[in-house]
Amino acid sequence: MTDLVRVYVPATVPMLAALRDSGRLGDGPVVAHAVTPALREWYAEGDEEELEYVAFTRAAQAALQLLRHDPDAPRRRVVVSADVASAGLVREDVELGSSTVRLPHPISIKEVASIHVDGTDAAEAVADAAEVVDEALAGDPDAQFTVDGAEDHELEWYAVSEIDELI
Repeated sequence: MTDLVRVYVPATVPMLAALRDSGRLGDGPVVAHAVTPALREWYAEGDEEELEYVAFTRAAQAALQLLRHDPDAPRRRVVVSADVASAGLVREDVELGSSTVRLPHPISIKEVASIHVDGTDAAEAVADAAEVVDEALAGDPDAQFTVDGAEDHELEWYAVSEIDELI
């Protein structure tokens, strides 16, 4: 039996449409977030659920970066949760606390466990955050305040079978 790891893949609504149409997410290597050894070491007091939440939240923030570079995408963060073979993961533990992993191939729709998308009530906050996410990551406190405003909105859970309604 293959060991599976839950990964959280940042995405956009147009990427969901591509997932539905092609059966895969991404064209080549996919960057995702997961509970890594570096994250466990950094967050030693956290239980598994807390560590998963940290990885999920980082994927949601990475979705903001995707939105910044795709001005035509609806202003809704998307995180695709998938269960992938652990043997295929390349950990990018460049620093303590990193949750970044790389998959050498696109995510298959068969690997997708669930999809998480902002509700329409978050659109304005997400749009504002997408505009300044890079500045927030660079340490700008005002930009971080704006990103925090988007992060106050919880992403809604959807089953893979509901993908048509999300597009």
